[in-house]
Amino acid sequence: MSKKSNIHFDISERKVLLRILDIVSVLAILYFIGQAFNFDYFKINSIHWVWSIVLAFYLSIFATIFELYNLQKASKFEVVVQNVVLTSSLTVLFYLLTPFFTPELPENRLQIVYFYVAINLALLIWRYAYIVLISAPRFHKRVLLIANENDVNVIIDSLQKSDPNYRVVGFVSTKNDIENPFLSPHVRKIEQNDTADSISDMFISEIVIATPQAEGMTVSLYNKLILLLESGVPIKEYTQVYEEITHRVPVQHVDKDFYRYFPFSRSNQNKLYLFFHRVLDIFFSILGVAFGLLISPIIIFGNLLGNKGPMFYTQTRIGKNGKHFKIYKLRSMVTDAEKHGAQFAQEGDSRVTKFGRFLRKSRFDEIPQFINVIKGEMSVIGPRPERPIFVENLSETIPFYEVRHIVKPGVTGWAQVNAKYGMTQEDALEKLQYDLYYIKHRSMFLDISIVVKTLSTIIFFRGQ
Repeated sequence: MSKKSNIHFDISERKVLLRILDIVSVLAILYFIGQAFNFDYFKINSIHWVWSIVLAFYLSIFATIFELYNLQKASKFEVVVQNVVLTSSLTVLFYLLTPFFTPELPENRLQIVYFYVAINLALLIWRYAYIVLISAPRFHKRVLLIANENDVNVIIDSLQKSDPNYRVVGFVSTKNDIENPFLSPHVRKIEQNDTADSISDMFISEIVIATPQAEGMTVSLYNKLILLLESGVPIKEYTQVYEEITHRVPVQHVDKDFYRYFPFSRSNQNKLYLFFHRVLDIFFSILGVAFGLLISPIIIFGNLLGNKGPMFYTQTRIGKNGKHFKIYKLRSMVTDAEKHGAQFAQEGDSRVTKFGRFLRKSRFDEIPQFINVIKGEMSVIGPRPERPIFVENLSETIPFYEVRHIVKPGVTGWAQVNAKYGMTQEDALEKLQYDLYYIKHRSMFLDISIVVKTLSTIIFFRGQ
């Protein structure tokens, strides 16, 4: 059997493509303007090569902050327009403010306007082409799922929510005695005997197995998969695909022998990494405390008018290795918020004051935690520390919840910049998946990515 091939882009490939062609499109239009018109401000040549590198660097940084590489948002042109304008505005501003590495201001100030308009135009034209061409269905990765029919909808939602171009177009049920009436009409059910022919007819790019061997993986189906693998069809296991696409560890699908699934990052024991991590903790904490002192008049005035009570409060939280410590925060709730006992904060919580809501959205309420970082009780980046009563309850219902305590808790973290707001058990499970992914893949690059995403959260006022 020969497998018909189709073109598709993986997540990493599309993100790399976006980054490269953002820079190429901007430099190309600036080169054209320089050649066609009397444009003195920015030139692309062997003498001024540093100018292009600095521009590419700023563009990449601010495009990341303003979520131009978020694939869900990159496929929506109205969102792209807003983010392109923000990206080009900050890129041009910083470019103008670093004249040592960039060209001096031109005598004709209109050239700066042309420079700004050209960057916007280049990005908008290229991003529109990306949406029309590369995000089109012809470039979707077409996937065949092998799973229990009752699990198909949940699996499809979890994968396509994170990658809109990852399309499950068919499935082979491992239990023939059930039928799911709520299946999407776009997902075709395939009989086990028709699997090989369907791979060719449906232009399948990949097979994903989402069922344990003990549940429906018959010898006959197993042999069919071996033949497909030998013919060049990629076959992957669901937890592997889930982690690659969502950047979360699917703990609900992991057996008790967690050590097989959690080969934790070597950075957790790497003394050089931990040293630089601590240096960055101190550096960012000093900046954070200094910023807090700078805006303290606003905080004091707002607290007097909007909170009417103590400005700070402390709470017992669980840190690394399960040790308890006192966390410092700016008070954002009424003084008797827990008169009926400890409870999770909810979205739109009536206990949050008006000024407290501003503190939470801006994340200014977290500033005192930099003192915990300086004391060594927390890190700038890590899982959020929870209260002992909540940890006790969640540990009883969510597998591997205690594993998040093998590293220091953080002021911000992978879960904080990715997970939605909410404190149901399902939300806690989602955040744990992100926390375990961070522990498993911890690195300086991931830390930098979290810092950049945190800036996006603050800028777009999405604090919790």
